[in-house]
Amino acid sequence: GCGMRISAKVDYAIRAMLELAAAGDFVKGELLATAQQIPQKFLENILLDLRHAELVTSRRGVDGGYSLGRPADEISIADVIRAVEGPIATVRGARPDDVVYEGAARALAPLWIELRTAMRAVLEETSLAELVERART
Repeated sequence: GCGMRISAKVDYAIRAMLELAAAGDFVKGELLATAQQIPQKFLENILLDLRHAELVTSRRGVDGGYSLGRPADEISIADVIRAVEGPIATVRGARPDDVVYEGAARALAPLWIELRTAMRAVLEETSLAELVERART
């Protein structure tokens, strides 16, 4: 059995963002892919999602590549997840607040809301800068 599930897309997005945070400057997409062993085509799509969410910026040319859209201490892991996958926690595709159960299962809806709240707390309070610093120590 498997506990928590993190999609490849989320895993790759966070790893790429951590590389950008550690670099502190523009990094070519190919270098990001190589550094984290991410399939380049998949990474390009992820970077597009991150750019649309304004978490990364891109620049063409010799000195071009990708860079964080704002300081690493202002980008949470939750921001990255939402940019590439949407809401942090859903139940069969619905928000936990919108799920209704009957009978003995009635207590599940509040449990899913509590779980989402706990996950959000960890993911929203953890910045890219914090994880980069943890990796250095």
